[in-house]
Amino acid sequence: MTTSGNLLIRGAQTTNGHGIKMDVEPKSIGFDYLSLRVKSFEAGEEYKGYTGESELGIVILGGCIDVSSTNGAWTHIGGRVNVFGGMPWAVYLPIGTSYTVTARSECDLAFCSSRAEIPYPAALIEPSDVRVEVRGGANATRQINHIIAPEFPAQRLLIVEVYTPGGNWSSYPPHKHDVHNPPGEVDLEELYYYRIDKPEGYAIQRVYTRDRRLDSTMTVRDGDLVLIPEGYHPVVAAHGYNIYYLNVLAGSAHSMAASDDPDHSWVRHTWNVTDPRVPIVK
Repeated sequence: MTTSGNLLIRGAQTTNGHGIKMDVEPKSIGFDYLSLRVKSFEAGEEYKGYTGESELGIVILGGCIDVSSTNGAWTHIGGRVNVFGGMPWAVYLPIGTSYTVTARSECDLAFCSSRAEIPYPAALIEPSDVRVEVRGGANATRQINHIIAPEFPAQRLLIVEVYTPGGNWSSYPPHKHDVHNPPGEVDLEELYYYRIDKPEGYAIQRVYTRDRRLDSTMTVRDGDLVLIPEGYHPVVAAHGYNIYYLNVLAGSAHSMAASDDPDHSWVRHTWNVTDPRVPIVK
């Protein structure tokens, strides 16, 4: 049986809040496609990289940056103080791209990448490009910010932000995407990278398969990462604490198609109101 120790990766402590907070690649976590690096920068700091055989989404969790690359350049990107301070900015870079990020202020960036073979156009994603969805109902209401959605021109990479108010459930009813059976379901790896609006807050996440070959329940804190290699994966936010997670996905198709746990899908039909606290950011 897979245990929570295999799925939960604690965030790294950094000096003066600057440095690498999370760094995983496919080989280190048993995935085929996904990598994630989260790094905080001092104002004026530069970071150089090369996408190689991966497509890359740079999501600005907080702060303002410039990006120059062999496929385009953009200045004064970003502006929110942190993930609870506004809508996201992001940059998409294709395979084979050299790039430099320059921090205009103290900033916090997530470098989200997936192995790919096909080059797509580089693009700036502004807040006005991000579709906001209020999903669910009652105490399962949450906000979805679609940054790189299935309709976005990319090969595999998918990125969304999810905001869940304190006491609410998210990724509910429990769903999975571990079988390639389009259009109803596709096989996707997924990462959940968490931020919480108060340092003492937490969330609880369960990851399980129907046969209970995998069945893990984890307490997740600010800066932690949960791996979803397969199975259903619901989340609940502790009462009093709003939670954010950055979802990064990639797999057998550029699709979010998923199937509900049939034991719990009936819950959808009971929702007739939405939580007025959502959307949390606008």
